[in-house]
Amino acid sequence: MERFAIPGVGGIIEKTIDGIDHILIQDRVKDGAQEERGLIEIPAGKIREFENIFNCLKREIMEETGLKVVEILGEKDAEIFESHDYQVISYQPFICSQNLTGRYPIMVQIFICKVIGEIVPSSNESVNVRWVSIQKLRDMLTDSQNHFYPMHVVTLQKYLIWKGE
Repeated sequence: MERFAIPGVGGIIEKTIDGIDHILIQDRVKDGAQEERGLIEIPAGKIREFENIFNCLKREIMEETGLKVVEILGEKDAEIFESHDYQVISYQPFICSQNLTGRYPIMVQIFICKVIGEIVPSSNESVNVRWVSIQKLRDMLTDSQNHFYPMHVVTLQKYLIWKGE
């Protein structure tokens, strides 16, 4: 039987704290994925049928962190086209990643975003939700790359390059 990759969306959430750039990371605790429990990740989740990708990102971040998304890089440039009973959104994410092997056939489109609110330190999918400085993230990726969910390693490395770090 033919199987398909699951579409998903994720967010690199930025915040400046005391003049220092940070991003939000969390520890993974997804049901049915005990072998991935505790791996460091960024908030991400599945896109519902016909769900606007930006609305999905906002929903997923709220569910996993308690934070409200107020800006998504590229959302203002997205275009919606309607014709022949279709409504299509065209947009450009920061980066896309796809699992080619493993337990979970997902393809995730990652956006950079800003949020407001206070972190909920845990949810049913994540624990230890926290802000880390860009420098600390660089050190973690250098020293402990195997502690990260594999799908997010190159994404975060490219983000650091984009930030000039």
